[in-house]
Amino acid sequence: MTVPSHPWASVIVPIKDERDNLVPLLEGLLTVMSSHAASQTRLFEIIFVDDGSSDGSSEDLDRLAIQHRQVKVFHLDRNYGKTCALDAGFKQSSGDIIIQIDGDLQQDSADILTLLPYTATYDLVCGWRQQRQDGFVKKMSSRIANRVRNFFTHDGVHDTGCPLKIFRRPVLERLRLYEGMHRFFPALALMHGFTVTEVPVRHYPRIHGVSKYGMGNRLFKSLYDLIAVRWMQTRVLRYTFRDK
Repeated sequence: MTVPSHPWASVIVPIKDERDNLVPLLEGLLTVMSSHAASQTRLFEIIFVDDGSSDGSSEDLDRLAIQHRQVKVFHLDRNYGKTCALDAGFKQSSGDIIIQIDGDLQQDSADILTLLPYTATYDLVCGWRQQRQDGFVKKMSSRIANRVRNFFTHDGVHDTGCPLKIFRRPVLERLRLYEGMHRFFPALALMHGFTVTEVPVRHYPRIHGVSKYGMGNRLFKSLYDLIAVRWMQTRVLRYTFRDK
């Protein structure tokens, strides 16, 4: 049986100084993706976007790409931030299904299999961390930002910041991203008429490395970006053709 060269799914992982997490993360992703039925007939790809790492992650990623044919690595020339890293990965991907996950091992790769069945019905499937394993400041800033965001965008999503999301390709082909817009994927998808749901997933404390987000860049920046998203919602073009 000939295996088609076009991947059925692309996993996008933005990386900024996560050297100690790379091997266990990749092992988990390879196990999960290989176990899915679609992998028996179609390829999958795992795309790491190195967002200006300085801890040796860059070199380790290159070694992992040599060892595993499913792995592709792209290095940004400096640290641009998560939205840029995700956008770069999305644009390099080829799969019909695009899976987003962070490199900090706080998500369980196995939960990808929990979310995947929902892509038969929904265009964007979001993870929902119901039992957060983060510090007080991080949890509180996220809680406030989520409530304020939901009040203005009405996207109905409890945990838009959960890094585990699965997109059908038409969603990403329609969205045009700007800095900070990764925090508003559900609202942006709904704005363009796509369907969105969220599914409970597991969450773990960070063991290696340090968080790249705090009160300043999680709460205040997201509230500032909310103004832009709200403006986009009121100006988005919506039209249909009438039947002849």
